[in-house]
Amino acid sequence: MAVERVARGRKAADVPADYAVVFAELKETVRSARLRAHRSVNTELLGLYWTIGQTLVERRQQDGWGAKVVDRLAGDLRAEFPDMTGLSSRSLVYMQTMAKTWPVAFTQQAAAQLPWGHIMVLLDRLDDTETRDWYADRAVANGWSRAVLLNQIKSKLHVRIGAAPTNFVEVLGDSDLDLQLVKDPYNFEFLGLTERVDERILEQRLMDRIQEFLLELGEGWSLYARQRRFTVGSKDFIADLIFFNVEHRRFVVCELKVDEFDPAYLGQLQFYVEWAERHLRKPDHQPTVGILLVASKDEVVVRYALAASTSPLAVATYTFDALPVATKRELKSTKQLSSAVQRTHEADG
Repeated sequence: MAVERVARGRKAADVPADYAVVFAELKETVRSARLRAHRSVNTELLGLYWTIGQTLVERRQQDGWGAKVVDRLAGDLRAEFPDMTGLSSRSLVYMQTMAKTWPVAFTQQAAAQLPWGHIMVLLDRLDDTETRDWYADRAVANGWSRAVLLNQIKSKLHVRIGAAPTNFVEVLGDSDLDLQLVKDPYNFEFLGLTERVDERILEQRLMDRIQEFLLELGEGWSLYARQRRFTVGSKDFIADLIFFNVEHRRFVVCELKVDEFDPAYLGQLQFYVEWAERHLRKPDHQPTVGILLVASKDEVVVRYALAASTSPLAVATYTFDALPVATKRELKSTKQLSSAVQRTHEADG
């Protein structure tokens, strides 16, 4: 036992003082190298798939290659490379679609950094290259899994993001913040609710499914406080939910309502935002903003109420159901209506 203790002591004494630091640095170096190697292999594989697809597109155009020839080619390729997966007839059809979607410089596209399964989702679920590129950019930037990418496409994130009416431009002078921070409507389908519930139950359901809730809010969100009680003067107040967005380095106060928008709700939210701005915000933080989540809203009333608010606020709705096909058209109409209302309000002023 004494010999073992001496041996252990000698081994510990032989370790340099900066060993732990060097080891940590080397671990990160190894991880980074492995990640680059994986991405390199993935890029090479996708480049191969694109080349196969481009060849098939050309042969179809020039020589009229059809489905039977593609089936024959798939069988011959599998026979020649028995250890290689991804050479089925179905995969070759995807490769053709891939080459049609990105006819030139595929390796320079964001999609080239995604796994093949992600590419298949983009090709299956979306019809135009611009929208596919939009989701590919965000999938790469945010590290979305295939399941998350599919869910974001199904919920029409590209339509909902930036659709909520806000006064961010008027109060903060930031024309891009609404596109980065707010959606309309928020999709709470993951709650499994089929009818309206009271605010406490809805809030509790969201907390029970906090991971899905944060994912729906967007990237970089973390819950700071729930039912945050604070005192102003001699009165106590309670803010429903306070988040901190790491990407924007700002607090976001959220109030949850289960009925239609009422201008009084904005007054309440503005009060909470002002308190958070004074008591939570640090010198290196961006200004605190507020998001009011309501079951429904009249866009005209919302615009007039926002014009009278001095804090940066947004008003968005939420839904328990999958978004309808017509959502895109409806949201475009909403944006046009909001612009018209804003111009009318300015003219009245």
